Amino acid sequence: MTSLFIRSLGAACIAGALWVPVGTATPTEPASDKAALGALLFHDVNLSKNRTQSCASCHDPENGFADPRGMASPGDNGTSLGDRNAPTAAYASFSPQFHQNAEGEWIGGQFLDGRAANLVEQAGGPPLNPAEMGMQDESAVVARLKENPVYMASFAGLYGADIWDDDAAAYLAMTDAIAVFESTDTFAPFDSKYDRFLRGEADLTRDEELGRLLFFSEQFTNCALCHQLSRSPIDPKETFSDYRYHNIGVPQNTALRDMNGAAGTIDEGLYANPLVNDPKQRGKFRTPTLRNVAVTGPYMHNGVFADLRTVILFYNRYNTRNEARQINPETGERFGSPEIAKTLAFKELTHGPALDDQRIDALVAFLKTLTDARYEPLLEE
Repeated sequence: MTSLFIRSLGAACIAGALWVPVGTATPTEPASDKAALGALLFHDVNLSKNRTQSCASCHDPENGFADPRGMASPGDNGTSLGDRNAPTAAYASFSPQFHQNAEGEWIGGQFLDGRAANLVEQAGGPPLNPAEMGMQDESAVVARLKENPVYMASFAGLYGADIWDDDAAAYLAMTDAIAVFESTDTFAPFDSKYDRFLRGEADLTRDEELGRLLFFSEQFTNCALCHQLSRSPIDPKETFSDYRYHNIGVPQNTALRDMNGAAGTIDEGLYANPLVNDPKQRGKFRTPTLRNVAVTGPYMHNGVFADLRTVILFYNRYNTRNEARQINPETGERFGSPEIAKTLAFKELTHGPALDDQRIDALVAFLKTLTDARYEPLLEE
């Protein structure tokens, strides 16, 4: 389908990947602002070692800014494969700066372990990651930027004529422009059916309404304990994440680790963040947004579940002794044990009664209403 994202850029084209809107040509004029420059950079495969991968490769604008290619993203070298599922870049700008609150809880940041404090730091990571875009260092990336005369003029116009005198400054300017682009309405339109419902522009079906009531119910599911930022269930800018870190007992993805050569390793989650030295944080991951969750599978930090309904069943297993409810429908076997059990959020996970199929299906129906309007056709595929 024709990308609404592309049309929203007007006359801008996408460098490297050559995503050029109908009726426009490769840009020869400097970008008009930082967001327009960030859009070019976001799609530029020339910023990877073999010129095969851009930010958009793993955060596909046509697929909720997530990666639909599998459990983890392949690298620019064609052989490397990560150990974590690429989180959506949609609504990422709403995650606060990585910090500890007064109670000592870690909150916010980017990546699943918060190792990037903000979007600017996050944008600087993948180009230099050997398993991702694979560039040798910042200077190597800047050399690629200098190949493009539009970049040369755009950076000078937006960041100062002397920006090219310092590779570190030029690299930081690149990450800043990408972060500005990722903070635009293109990534966070708030135009899902749920948003339209809040504005009185759409009605929920019976199942969707039941799912909404269950989702926000402290008695039945307590989903909103972690997947609600505002304390009001009708906040028009709700991102469905508390941006805190929790261990919900996700099992290892042995299939992925068999493919990426990481069998036998443990993902420490938040504890892998260099700023975190408390072993009580082992196995905790930042709560993801649920915006577009129905179209951004696979699920969990390691992509271990393919289907959204399986995720609901996984949570439900903590509230029932019914053996049938302990079975992962995707494998026909019991859900695996937590990768790290000692820090499991057992109290939070065992809140509420077991859900029957009607209520599970209703929750899935509600979560589908969180899909941005441009991605609603994906729900029908």
